[in-house]
Amino acid sequence: MLIYCLRKGVANGGMAQFQEMMRQQLESSMHTELEKLLDTSTGAERDVSKKDFEGFNNLFHRFLQVKGPSVEWIKIQRPPEDSIQPYDKIAARGLPDNVANSLNKLVVVKLNGGLGTSMGCKGPKSLISVRNENTFLDLTVQQIEHLNKTYNTDVPLVLMNSFNTDEDTKKILQKYTHHRVKIHTFNQSRYPRINKESLLPVASNLNMNGQNTDGWYPPGHGDIYASFYNSGLLDQLIAQGKEYIFVSNIDNLGATVDLHILHHLVSQPNGKRCEFVMEVTDKTRADVKGGTLIQYEGKLRLLEIAQVPKAHVDEFKSVSKFKIFNTNNLWISLAAIKRLQEQKAMDLEIIVNPKTLDGGQNVIQLETAVGAAIKCFDNALGINVPRSRFLPVKTTSDLLLVMSNLYSLEAGSLTMSPKREFPTTPHVKLGSSFTKVQEYLTRFESIPDMLELDHLTVSGDVTFGKNVSLKGTVIIIANHGDRIDIPAGSMLENKIVSGNLRILDH
Repeated sequence: MLIYCLRKGVANGGMAQFQEMMRQQLESSMHTELEKLLDTSTGAERDVSKKDFEGFNNLFHRFLQVKGPSVEWIKIQRPPEDSIQPYDKIAARGLPDNVANSLNKLVVVKLNGGLGTSMGCKGPKSLISVRNENTFLDLTVQQIEHLNKTYNTDVPLVLMNSFNTDEDTKKILQKYTHHRVKIHTFNQSRYPRINKESLLPVASNLNMNGQNTDGWYPPGHGDIYASFYNSGLLDQLIAQGKEYIFVSNIDNLGATVDLHILHHLVSQPNGKRCEFVMEVTDKTRADVKGGTLIQYEGKLRLLEIAQVPKAHVDEFKSVSKFKIFNTNNLWISLAAIKRLQEQKAMDLEIIVNPKTLDGGQNVIQLETAVGAAIKCFDNALGINVPRSRFLPVKTTSDLLLVMSNLYSLEAGSLTMSPKREFPTTPHVKLGSSFTKVQEYLTRFESIPDMLELDHLTVSGDVTFGKNVSLKGTVIIIANHGDRIDIPAGSMLENKIVSGNLRILDH
C-alpha cells in the first residue's frame, strides 16, 4: 500500500505534499533502522557495512521518488545505424603488429557473485565442473594465461564476488598461484532486504547467521561500479596503466577476450574515445526476454523487459521490431568509471525484485544492472557479435551442449566443431529429473554424439548408455512410473521414444 501511494501519479498539490511527507518519514525511519544495524557490530565489518549502506540509501531514496514506468513507450526509437556496428566491420580493420600494447591496457573482470543452487550445487557457480573436470573458473584462468604466454603480456583477472561466494572462491584461488595470471578480487555490496509492507529492513543485526542470513542480498551486477571504485582496486589498476575492463558473466563460456574489439577501443583518437561497448547478438525465439538497445532522449539506452509497460510486452518480445539483445559482454573505460563515480553521475534504473522468504515473509530487493549504465558514458557503441560469443550455462540442458562433441576445448576456450554442418546450437530441453548436476551426471554413461542434432526433449526417468548418437529431432518421454534406458550404441534419428524401455543385466 505504501509503494502504491508513493509511486502513483500525483493528482493534486495536496496529494503531492502528502507523498513528500511520507517519503521523508520513510527515509528517516530507514536511516534510524540502518544505524541500529550498524550498532550491532564494530571494526572492519561495521566500516564496510557503513559504506554499503550509503549506496543502499541512495538507491532507496531514488526508489521512493519514482512515479510510474521508467520509460515512455512513445519516446522509444530505433538506434541510429552507426550506433550498432557489425562485428565483421570491426574485424575487417585487422590487428596491429604489436597486439601486446593493447592487451597490456586490459583487465578481465568476471561477475562471480552467483551460487550454483539453481543447478542443485552448493557454493559458487564458478566452481561447477563443465568440461573435462574443468570448472568455469579453471577455463577463465586458462584463457587469460594463454593470452599472457602467447603475447608476453600481463592481463590480470578480477573477480567480483558476493558475500555468498567470497570465502569459497578465495580458498580455491590458491591452486592458481603458479599460473601466469595475477588474480584480484573485490566484493559487491551487501544490502538489506526490505519488508514489502513496512519498507524497513528485515534483518535484526549485521550477522549472517541463522534466520538473519535471509535479511541480506547482493544488489545485482550494476553494483560493480561503486564496489570496484570503493575497493581501491580501480585506482590501483589505473596507476598500472590499465585503460579498459572486459566484463562478462563467469558462466558465459563464449565471453573470451576479443582482440579486434580491444584494438578498436584503444585505437580511437582521444576526443572520440569510446567509453562503453556492449556486445549484442541477433535475437532468436529463445532470447525474447533479453534486454535490447534503443535510442531514448538522444542517448543509446538498454531496455529491459521489467521496464516495459504490460501493454507493450508482446511488442518488446517481437524478433522483427527488436532484433538484437544484450549478451552482458561489456568493454568499459576505467577512467570513465572513476569520473562518473566521483561526479555521482551513474544513473541506473532500479529493478524492484520481489521475493518470498522461507518463512512466508514478502520482501523486495532493489537491484541494478551493469549494462544500464551505457547511457552515462560518452561515445557508447553496440557491436553485433556472432552468436558464438554468447554461450551461457544456466541449466543442465546448457551443460549437456558444452560437454558434448559439438565443441572442442583449446586453451580454456570452447569452439564449435568444424564437423557440425550448421553453425547454430541444437535446442535441448531436459526434464526435472535432470535439473541437479549430480543426478544429471548419473543419467549419462557417456555424453551422446550430438553433431547432427537439431532438437532434443527428454522428460521423466530416462538414462543413456555409452556411445549413443542423437540426430535430427529426438523426443524421449517416460511417463510417470515408467523408465526408459536408451541402450549403449543406439542411434536415434528423428525419433519419438515413449512408454517403458528398461535394460536389465542378465
